[in-house]
Amino acid sequence: MAQLKEGQRAPKFRLHDKDGKAHELEAAGAAFTVLYFYPKDSTPGCTLEAQEFSAALKDFKARGARVIGVSGGDEKSKAKFCSKYKLSVPLVSDTDFRVARSFGAFGDKKFMGRSFKGIFRKTFLLDRNGVVVRIFESVKPEGHADEVLAVIDSISRTTKRPRPAARKASGKKSAGASSPKSRPSKARASRPARKAVARKK
Repeated sequence: MAQLKEGQRAPKFRLHDKDGKAHELEAAGAAFTVLYFYPKDSTPGCTLEAQEFSAALKDFKARGARVIGVSGGDEKSKAKFCSKYKLSVPLVSDTDFRVARSFGAFGDKKFMGRSFKGIFRKTFLLDRNGVVVRIFESVKPEGHADEVLAVIDSISRTTKRPRPAARKASGKKSAGASSPKSRPSKARASRPARKAVARKK
């Protein structure tokens, strides 16, 4: 499958969390969706990443963003993981890695000289229309939640900023509206002055 790129619409997904609740792409009400893929439940790096996202969950919600963690394993694995480390971030089960494959987050990996297939630590930031606005490759767990928040803030500031074209257009309009009025007034003012000089002569 071709690699998913920024600017493309994300593949549809529907996965369930530890409570059996479905999470899908078309969920309404979110300005952003943070879909982060992690290799495996209860491993050190994945635990740290999930803890940081859980701690920052209120900050994401304040920005209109939802966060979903995706990995293999079933709902029981997710329940055990969340209970053990008191995680509040929604974690969903991609048991056959179908969603990870569709996002380009599954493939050949190497660890300690051993080759195997698995989920990459990779994050996708989607807008309200499901379009990929940022891809985080080769993610480092520590500080990643803050990294994603910073990108959301940057995108939000850019979209709220007035367009330069609009300012130029309004400027031209005001200049054009005033100049026709000023020219005739000068002409009318000068004519009486010339007649007054003629009378004196």
